[in-house]
Amino acid sequence: MKVVSARLILIIALLTVWVHQGFATETAKQDDKVGAVKKAPRTKISKRELIDINTSGQAELKAIPGLGDAAVAMIVAKRPYANKAQLVSRKVLPESVYERIKHLIIAKQPPRTPNQSPKTSVNKNK
Repeated sequence: MKVVSARLILIIALLTVWVHQGFATETAKQDDKVGAVKKAPRTKISKRELIDINTSGQAELKAIPGLGDAAVAMIVAKRPYANKAQLVSRKVLPESVYERIKHLIIAKQPPRTPNQSPKTSVNKNK
């Protein structure tokens, strides 16, 4: 009798765990259907498709996932950037936003003309 009751308890326990796992799986599937928040997939973009933060228009910058109107306006207002990391160092974007978009952007520098001299050279002999 003790063996039968022990087996019965074991069977009930296993059925309870099995049913609970099935219920948890179904609940997760329903959450996905309802519209649970998911992270946006990381978009692979080639170097030719990177968005230049120094020259792109507001429409191109707004196309970057995670950038709203205020962030785009700040990026445009604080141009030019020597590198894309300046978006964080100059407090244009929070680091969390920068980490999500850094693979989508670039900060190209305009080409120098022969008449332009580097800003760092100063003649002190005069």
